[in-house]
Amino acid sequence: MPESEPKEPDQDFMIKPHNATPSIDTSQWSILLKSYDRLNVRTGHYTPLPSGFSPLKRPLAEYIRYGILNLDKSSNPSSHEVVAWIKRILRVEKIGHSGTLDPKVTGNLIVCIDRATRLVKSQQGAGKEYVCVARLHSKVPDVAKVARALETLTGAVFQRPSLISVVKR
Repeated sequence: MPESEPKEPDQDFMIKPHNATPSIDTSQWSILLKSYDRLNVRTGHYTPLPSGFSPLKRPLAEYIRYGILNLDKSSNPSSHEVVAWIKRILRVEKIGHSGTLDPKVTGNLIVCIDRATRLVKSQQGAGKEYVCVARLHSKVPDVAKVARALETLTGAVFQRPSLISVVKR
């Protein structure tokens, strides 16, 4: 490195401790947080823990160990194939996804790695939202009838799994 270029100072990435708690204007905050400024705070002093890492200094292995991938799955590979690829690429023992997408379907696939696999059940129980784009190949004689049929697919829809399915009936 040439001497003419200035070196970047070593950054510590630590929150500096202070003795006084700064006052905060919460008048414009949402109703749940309106009284945040009246909480009983003993001190604003930050004590770093002897274990763990600052997010900016955390090693990549730790991110992988507790990682969650929010993946935009393309069509053709199945969710199982995508998870197998990630498992082989990252060389991890445990990996799981929070909901199967059919091979021809594109969409959001949440993949949990190693210790984060404990969260899969809670994500599977969470609500899902589906968006569909349909292209009709011929002119529709009764547009109102199609609109009524589409209305039945909005809101909460409970569908019964088909006979040949991963889900047991």
